[in-house]
Amino acid sequence: MGSFIKGTIFLMFVIFLSKLFGFVYRMQFMRIAGEEAVGLYMTSYPTFIFFISLIQLGVPIAVAKIIAEYRAKGQEVKIQAIMKTSLRISSIAILVLLPIIALGIPFIADTLLHNHAIVYTLYIGLCTVPIVIYSSLFKAYLQGLANIAPTAWAQMFEQLVRIALIMWMLPYIVSPTNPALTAAYAMAITGVGEVFSLLFLYWHYIKAKRKMRKSSSESYPAKPIFAIAIPSAGSKLFGTFTWFLEPIIFLKALTVSGIAASAATTLYGIISGVHIPLLLFPAFIPSALAIVLIPAVSDAVARKNYNLLNSRISLSLRLSSLIGCIAATFFFLHGDELTMTLFHLEENRGYMKILAPIFYFYYIQSPLHSILQAVDEARAAMMNSVYGGIGKLFILFVLASQPFIQERGAIIAIGFGVLITSFLHIASIRQHQRISIGFRIFAVPYFIFIVTSYIQPFLTTEMTLVMSSCMTLAILSLLLLATRQIRLEDLRYLRSIFSRL
Repeated sequence: MGSFIKGTIFLMFVIFLSKLFGFVYRMQFMRIAGEEAVGLYMTSYPTFIFFISLIQLGVPIAVAKIIAEYRAKGQEVKIQAIMKTSLRISSIAILVLLPIIALGIPFIADTLLHNHAIVYTLYIGLCTVPIVIYSSLFKAYLQGLANIAPTAWAQMFEQLVRIALIMWMLPYIVSPTNPALTAAYAMAITGVGEVFSLLFLYWHYIKAKRKMRKSSSESYPAKPIFAIAIPSAGSKLFGTFTWFLEPIIFLKALTVSGIAASAATTLYGIISGVHIPLLLFPAFIPSALAIVLIPAVSDAVARKNYNLLNSRISLSLRLSSLIGCIAATFFFLHGDELTMTLFHLEENRGYMKILAPIFYFYYIQSPLHSILQAVDEARAAMMNSVYGGIGKLFILFVLASQPFIQERGAIIAIGFGVLITSFLHIASIRQHQRISIGFRIFAVPYFIFIVTSYIQPFLTTEMTLVMSSCMTLAILSLLLLATRQIRLEDLRYLRSIFSRL
């Protein structure tokens, strides 16, 4: 258990730095490029991610899980063969699917996204896809060997490169009269960051490969990889497909409600490029847990150590719930003022008060998804994502197309999808015979969020943002300690872990 905690703590720290650098990147991008260029970039970005999922086929998740299982059983002889097969599968997918997608880009830009200028950004993104896919395979290999440090550092290294380029290069090439060209430059900067990440991961992959004494000359069959990859790919592909459809439906619905297409594009950029990233900033802890949970839970299942299995799952979900409680409370009370201060937005639109209460469930969603995949419930995870995605898109068009609600309806719909998927993940895990978790682990932190959000405004009248934020955190800490959501034994255990680092 100690190694699991140490690995998670280290990964949290590095992902926190990566998130922080990514946050700085977004702030600088908004300030240098402007709201319209950010809107165009963020409108094309879901399409870029969908391209990755389409060609990736879920292979990295399968590689991490299979390697972790063989490592737990002491059958390291097959690990290199697994990697060779996965690289072959991904290379064939790139060669077959990349040209087909390239032919469809003009249709996506002109017909679906209603802006031909985005075509250049999409082509640049498509050229970056093979780099991302190979990077993901090297990450999966290292994660399966429980060597998570390089994967975390690679992400941080990528963000540093992007920040350097956005601050020192973009100001010289930005085109105030051509926001679409600026968006294309930003996508190219993303590609350069991915190249540096790939080189870093490949170096660590070679180092890890040399340490593996045992290797097999036999080729590993593709069938076991696809048995895990296809359900995982279905879940991820549908999730990214709904994200791909999100700006399309968002723009269509808002134009139906009477908003111009250019204004709708800018609104989508502000929501997805400012408010959502700010809400997701504290998710570095659930993200770290989600990464280490697949090999950790797979290891416990392979050993049939169900006490260790439940201990790891319970700790992960309790910690994710606490982060969700703190983040939801803070952003509900201070989020809108924070966006104005950090991103220099022109007006306070009040979006955070709509999103924050719902996004509590986002913080528990990624660990729940990883747990389902690790216990061979990838199909359930996929179907949960399908239902959440369908619900989100349906509500998005219905609400956002109404003239009296417009973009606020779209925000509610985005949160609605998160809510459905998270609740279905919880229901799927509770049906698993070997896992024992209760609803209390989620209900108590959410109740504390409601109580704090109610009483805090009465205690912070005419306070500055800093003082009011400190008061919010103080109230939260007292309530979490009083309800034993934060326990003194947890702090002692973490202290003992740190003392051995």
